[in-house]
Amino acid sequence: MIAGEDRTHSKDGRARGGTDPIRRNTMDRRKFLSRAGLAGAGAAAASTLAAPAIAQSAPKVSWRVTSSFPKALDTIYGAAETMAKYVRESTDGNFDIQVFAAGELVPGLQAADATAAGTVEMAHTACYYYWGKDPTYALATAVPFGLNARQMNAWLYYGGGNDLLNEFFATQGLYGLPCGNTGAQMGGWYRKEINTLEDLKGLKMRIGGFAGKVVERLGVVPQQIAGGDIYPALEKGTIDAAEWVGPYDDEKLGFFKVAKYYYYPGWWEGGPTLHTLVNLAKWNELPKSYQATLTSACEAANCDMMASYDHKNPSALRNLVAGGAELRPFTQEVLQATFDASHAVYDEIMASNASFKKIWESQAAFRKDAYLWAQLSEYTFDTFMMIQQRGGKL
Repeated sequence: MIAGEDRTHSKDGRARGGTDPIRRNTMDRRKFLSRAGLAGAGAAAASTLAAPAIAQSAPKVSWRVTSSFPKALDTIYGAAETMAKYVRESTDGNFDIQVFAAGELVPGLQAADATAAGTVEMAHTACYYYWGKDPTYALATAVPFGLNARQMNAWLYYGGGNDLLNEFFATQGLYGLPCGNTGAQMGGWYRKEINTLEDLKGLKMRIGGFAGKVVERLGVVPQQIAGGDIYPALEKGTIDAAEWVGPYDDEKLGFFKVAKYYYYPGWWEGGPTLHTLVNLAKWNELPKSYQATLTSACEAANCDMMASYDHKNPSALRNLVAGGAELRPFTQEVLQATFDASHAVYDEIMASNASFKKIWESQAAFRKDAYLWAQLSEYTFDTFMMIQQRGGKL
C-alpha cells in the first residue's frame, strides 16, 4: 500500500476520500490547457514587446550622398554607387543611400561644405579639393611625393591615419571613411613639351590641392577646375595643361584631342584616396550596426575601385597612343626641383598649422619605412617583370 492512499470504497466502487479518476483527468486537462493558454499569451506578449526592439536596431534610414564627379566617369563616380549598393543589400534595404552626381544637388567642389552644413548627409569626394579651407585636407587624399596606394591604405588602416584624420575632420563637422583609390596617376596633358624648368614658367595648368602650391613656386599658374569643366577650358586655351587621373578617365574626357603630350608620373598623386565624408552629427545618430556596415562598405568600395582602374588602364593607354597621344617622362631635373619645392612647402605649413604638422609627420615617418621595404621585394620583382614585358616575353 502506498503511504497516504485511502483504500475504503463506496458501494458504487468509487474510492472514498479521493477524486473520481475521470473527473481528475478532466480537471488535469483543463489545468494544462489553462496553463498552456497563459504561456501562449505570455509568449505573444513577449513577441509584441520584442518587435519594437528589433525594429529599432534596424530602422529605416534614407540618406543622400553628393559626388564630386560626373556620372560619365563611371569608375571614380561608381565607387559611391558601389558603397551605397553594399549598404543597401547588407541591411535588407533599411539603410538606403541615394547617390547624386556633381551638380545635381551642389557643385562638385562644394560637396564637403554641403555635408558639413547638413544640406546632405554625405559626400563622396577628394579631400584635397578643400585645400583652400585648410591644407590639412590634402593629407587625406595625396600630397606630392607622398605614399602610393598600398602604402596609403596601410597608413590609414594600420598606421593610425584614419584616427588622425578624423580628429581633424571632427573640427570641420565631418567624419571620414576612405572610399576609393586611383593608384599612381599620370602627370597630365600639355600643349607643348616640358623638357626644362624654364618650360614651366607661365604655364596655366589645371592642377588641384597641394600640388598647385608646389608648381606655383616653379612659375606655373595653377587652376582648380572640376572634372567636367576641364576639356572646354583646355580646348579654348583658357589653360595650357591639365591633369586628371589616368588613361581610362582621360580617354573618356578626350584630352588627347586638344593636348597631345601625355606626361608621367603624377608625382603629386602617388596614391590618391577618395573619401566618404559624413555629417558628424548624422554619423553619431546612426546605430552602431549601421556605422559598421557603412565602414565595411567603404572599405570594399576602396578595394573595388583600385582593382577596376588596374583592369581598365592598360587597354585605355593603348587606345590613347593609337589616337595620337605622345608619352613623355618628366625629366630628372623637373622631378628633383618639384621634390625639393614640395618639402619646402611642407616646412612652411607645419610652422603655422598644428593639425597639418601632426598628420604629415605621421605620414612622413611611415613613408620612410615603407619605401625601405618596397625597394627590396616589390621593386626588384616588378623591375624584372617589366624588362620581360619590354622584351616581348610576357
